[in-house]
Amino acid sequence: MNTTTSDWVMLAVFLAICFGAAAFGGKFTAGSVRTWYPTLHKPSWNPPGWVFGPVWTVLYILMAVAAWLVWRRLESDGARLALVLFVLQLVLNALWSYFFFGLRNPKAGFIEIVPLWVAIAGTTVAFARVSAVAGELFVPYLLWASFAMVLNFAVW
Repeated sequence: MNTTTSDWVMLAVFLAICFGAAAFGGKFTAGSVRTWYPTLHKPSWNPPGWVFGPVWTVLYILMAVAAWLVWRRLESDGARLALVLFVLQLVLNALWSYFFFGLRNPKAGFIEIVPLWVAIAGTTVAFARVSAVAGELFVPYLLWASFAMVLNFAVW
């Protein structure tokens, strides 16, 4: 499959969409991560704060590339549904920050992260059906979300 200028533009669009979701979530995270979050009782296996930024940066890039690969096969069976699931999980991803950090409510964050995890798992499967590489690119995100769900539960 040849890559055209419009393909590269769409990759940039998917990157902008993913980092837009990150920026939305970051509005709620930024203040709380410095003031409220350090006061919470966290398990000993909680990663240091500096880990989250680089991990999420890589994950958002992988998500964007995966979505772009599926978009490039838009005429394939299941591609449109896969992209709808992608948007759904991205909205839920951004909303988790609101519930956990914005409301400063680990219980609400945990309640929200369960459907988020299901949406990520569904997107991973749907992406893999359209493009094996796209599905594989979503696996680190699914693993990180699994860890985040357990961490969220432990904090709650």
